[in-house]
Amino acid sequence: MDFLYSIISTVLSIYSYAIIVYILLSWFPGARESSFGGLLAKIVEPYLEPFRKIIPPLGMIDLSPIVAILALMFAQYGVASIFNMIG
Repeated sequence: MDFLYSIISTVLSIYSYAIIVYILLSWFPGARESSFGGLLAKIVEPYLEPFRKIIPPLGMIDLSPIVAILALMFAQYGVASIFNMIG
């Protein structure tokens, strides 16, 4: 059980970091259009899309990735509490 928990926790952490890197790419012109930026977009955008529908951008600032990362953190804590209750 601990092995499964560590895999799930690691995947959620890596995905959170992928979102952060994707956000940081927006600070550099043309970075999102690179092959690395395109790969991250394919991975991250399907998850961010529902949050962008709920939370509109405030001018030039998009707060939806912050809420998306918080949702991943809550999921990680939820998984941790479930595995603590099981084992």
